[in-house]
Amino acid sequence: MTKSFNLPASQSTPAIAADWDTGLLSISGDSYPENSFDFFTTTIEWIERFLAERDAPLRLELRLVYMNTSSVKAMMDIFDMLEEAHGKGRSVSVDWLYDPRNERVEMLAEEFREDCSFPFNILAQA
Repeated sequence: MTKSFNLPASQSTPAIAADWDTGLLSISGDSYPENSFDFFTTTIEWIERFLAERDAPLRLELRLVYMNTSSVKAMMDIFDMLEEAHGKGRSVSVDWLYDPRNERVEMLAEEFREDCSFPFNILAQA
């Protein structure tokens, strides 16, 4: 498995870029793949490996527009991993950037943030 990877966006999947050196994981676009579990497996495995092998901070930068129910579940799994790492003293954070004209995305981000004790920023982007 490579230390960094890029998955281009498709009509139903977000673009994902994982940068091992900077500890930045970016996910942007719409997420309603046929099988979210399969789609997010590489990303979840990358997070697990990063947290196991590096002591550097991990930052998740989200620019998600639409997510289906199974994608929401996959994101919950990711946030649970970050929460567990945070509980062990790891530096993890989320920056969720959204279009202020899309209140639904802001509300979704706020719902996720309620369950997280690590830094979780929700930022309007013009």
